[in-house]
Amino acid sequence: MCISDPVSDMLTRIRNGQLAGKVNVEMPSSKLKVMMLEVLQSEGYINDFEIHKNGNKTSLTVRLKYQDNHRVIDFIQRKSRPGLRIYKGRDAIPDVMNGLGISIISTSKGVMTGRNAKAHGIGGELLCIVT
Repeated sequence: MCISDPVSDMLTRIRNGQLAGKVNVEMPSSKLKVMMLEVLQSEGYINDFEIHKNGNKTSLTVRLKYQDNHRVIDFIQRKSRPGLRIYKGRDAIPDVMNGLGISIISTSKGVMTGRNAKAHGIGGELLCIVT
C-alpha cells in the first residue's frame, strides 16, 4: 500500500489507538517517525516505542500512555503536509495552549519541540501540535 504522507498516517494511528483504548499501535518505520516519537516520549505523551526488523523492513510498536484510564494525548494534528509545507521562523513558532501543549518542529539541528527551537534561536518546519 502506498502512503502519500507517512507522518500523518503515524499521527492518525496514534489518535485512533488512543480513542479505541489500545495499549499498542504498530506502523512502518522511518527516521523522521523515530525522531518524532523520541520527542513525544521525552515530553511524556507516550510510554515508549520499539523498532522491529523483519528482513529488510522495519516497523515501530508504540506503547500509548493513559493516566487514570484517560488518554494523555487529547489532540494531535498535522500542520505541515506534502502539498503545503509550513515553515516558521524562531519568532513565529506558536505556543500551544499557552505552554500546556507542544509543537514539534523539524530544524537543521534535528526534530525538537517548539520551546527548544526557540531556546536555540532557530526555526523550521512545523510538523504537528500535541495537547
